[in-house]
Amino acid sequence: MTQKILDVAGLSKHFGGVEATHDVDFEIARGAQEAIIGPNGAGKSTFFNLLTGYHRPDSGTIVFDGVDVTGWAPHRIAKAGVSRAFQVSTIFHAMTVFENVRTAVHAQMGKSLSLFGRANRVGIEETERIVDLCGLADRRDTIAGELPQGDKKRLEFAIALAGEPKLVLLDEPTAGMSQEETLETMALVDRLNAEFGLTILFTEHDMSVVFNHAHRVTLMHRGQVIVQGTPAEVRANETAQKIYLGEHHL
Repeated sequence: MTQKILDVAGLSKHFGGVEATHDVDFEIARGAQEAIIGPNGAGKSTFFNLLTGYHRPDSGTIVFDGVDVTGWAPHRIAKAGVSRAFQVSTIFHAMTVFENVRTAVHAQMGKSLSLFGRANRVGIEETERIVDLCGLADRRDTIAGELPQGDKKRLEFAIALAGEPKLVLLDEPTAGMSQEETLETMALVDRLNAEFGLTILFTEHDMSVVFNHAHRVTLMHRGQVIVQGTPAEVRANETAQKIYLGEHHL
């Protein structure tokens, strides 16, 4: 039996009279790569904020890696192994690519082991591995604020990886990218999942990205999970087509 790394039950969150998420049940297996889709206002961002501690749920539980983390502060959840990238930039724009990643590695230096092997005392080797892995070796001395959009996204991913995550949440990983940048970014996501076993959960409006890269797809609407299944199952689902996929011409 595949072990669940995340198990969410009955998760609800209200903002005034608006119910942003309603009784959400969700789980993801260790090493999976999945997508959450849905119209604007479906509750996707609120769900991610609940998982990362930026919102406290009104009801329900969040169990991560066997530990109940419901209501934990964001820094505790990050230390437990949940990293998030892309919605809010974590880049220091006046620093170089290498300095950005090394700063993030230093923040995690309390651990002696990392996703990519043992780091040395000052984190240089770990930083170089992450920079190279994310395809940024030729940009390592570039000021981050001068990077094109695709490279900024890769840098944000590198910073997320420096936290030694077990689960990475990606908000719209290909937003604003050219087709070439999209292909390169999702190839990196696929590689991290396949080669390193990193569990990845992403939101995305580009349905070609969703159906080509997610092992399972969850459709949210008005704060609830409506449809869940393989890409083929969700694509063929009449409710999914009516609520969301129809407007994407699938």
